[in-house]
Amino acid sequence: MRPKATLKQIAKELGVSVSTVSKALSNSPEISEPTKIKVQEFAKLKNYKPNNIAVNLKSKRSKTIGVIIPNILNPFFAKVFSGIEKEANERGYNVITCISNESLKKEIAAMDMLSNGTIDGFILSIADETQKEHEFKHFKEAIADDIPIVMFDRISDDVNCDKVIVDDFDSAVNAVNHMIKKGSKRIALLSNLDNTSVGKLRAEGYLQALKDNGLPIDESLILRCESNEEFDEKFPDFFDIKGKKIDGVFAVEEHASVAGHKGTLKLGAKIPEEVQLVGFADGVWSRRLTPSLSTVSQHGPEIGEAAADILINRLESKEGEAPDYQTTVIKTELRQRESTRK
Repeated sequence: MRPKATLKQIAKELGVSVSTVSKALSNSPEISEPTKIKVQEFAKLKNYKPNNIAVNLKSKRSKTIGVIIPNILNPFFAKVFSGIEKEANERGYNVITCISNESLKKEIAAMDMLSNGTIDGFILSIADETQKEHEFKHFKEAIADDIPIVMFDRISDDVNCDKVIVDDFDSAVNAVNHMIKKGSKRIALLSNLDNTSVGKLRAEGYLQALKDNGLPIDESLILRCESNEEFDEKFPDFFDIKGKKIDGVFAVEEHASVAGHKGTLKLGAKIPEEVQLVGFADGVWSRRLTPSLSTVSQHGPEIGEAAADILINRLESKEGEAPDYQTTVIKTELRQRESTRK
């Protein structure tokens, strides 16, 4: 292993001050471009590695963001993470990720583990169990300890922090209106997220679209569950297209979307001639199903980039000049494929 050079050694060999070397390596605008290139190339040649521990102690910052997501298997959260990592890396920050697996206990444990100086702030989406139990004390304690939080997608109005969301209610209204305009009158609602803020908003949007179009709300066409397990148990008995004369399906998440799609074909109905379908979250299954599924795309990477940008701006604001908390709304897009009529 090659020996690692120090700032003093580099400064001595190049005939400049230690301060000049330090500023050149941190890309400071105080140093001319030729000097920066000279110092940086020489440091690389000499196998120089910055002492991050010392830098962090001096600045009292780790330049690391903690990300907590509920479910790594959900393509939406993977897309959001890609956006977070891209923005963070471009601005000189590292990312540590933890998975809550929809558990309040695991969410609290992850925050406790990372709140010991490992990270400067959190970006997170609240676990199912946390929202169900309405337990947000751990978020409030972190903020009180000057660890900023940016929530995305699943948020809580009870926690005063920055948030990045999509227009879930309006998106649901738009999706259901689209099916109604294309001829559907008896549209089923499939929800496996009814204990989350986004699930409730999307269900409310479905109901509002029916009201706006003068269509009756038929409870026999509505399946609202709080988990995939509950949904999978109730779905077979609920989904009777012929008996209930269902001619449209709106699903609030990809798991429910795929179930509705498969269930429709299994019962012998033609998509989209007899039954139109629109799902939420533009995952890989939406494109691979036959017929392909029309979906509401949430632009996950854009959500992640916005969340990271907001957090880093807050971290880098001067003391006493931190911006007011903000809620940023990312507009969705209805992507029409083969499951809705042209």
